[in-house]
Amino acid sequence: MPSDAHEEMCPACHRIHDKFPAGFVTLEGEYLKLHRDELRQLVENVGERAKKEHPLERIMAIDDENGGILVTTTDIHLARGIGEALHHAHHGELEFHYSDEENQLRVHWKG
Repeated sequence: MPSDAHEEMCPACHRIHDKFPAGFVTLEGEYLKLHRDELRQLVENVGERAKKEHPLERIMAIDDENGGILVTTTDIHLARGIGEALHHAHHGELEFHYSDEENQLRVHWKG
């Protein structure tokens, strides 16, 4: 790197550093209680695949929350992809709530 180069943080790293997700995916329901590890693995696999194809799309965290799981992402497309993968593989109810003013997507999956 040239000596006068300026180092810059990428947009995904900024979101992670600032703890400001673009995507929120909530998983809940009786099916989740019975298949928690399998569903979590699916989420992780979708995240890894997205990160390889689109480096700015990353899972920020996967947290247990109120008996369910909350996944936060750096990108709304990854949140949508996780929701669609859950629905495709395990059916259940899937809802999307997009906030224009905040450029955020909230995905709710209940199985």
